[in-house]
Amino acid sequence: MRTDARKSLSPLIFALATGVLALVFLLAFRGWIANGADIFLSLAQAGLAWCI
Repeated sequence: MRTDARKSLSPLIFALATGVLALVFLLAFRGWIANGADIFLSLAQAGLAWCI
């Protein structure tokens, strides 16, 4: 019985892309946890400076 190579690779590529995307989101979340307060304060200061 022959199997189509495209059908075999599709779940593998999907799993790999999902893993890479999860890693990117994990690193972004980790950065937000580490620097969230500083980011928030700088955005608040920029917003207040824009209003004045």
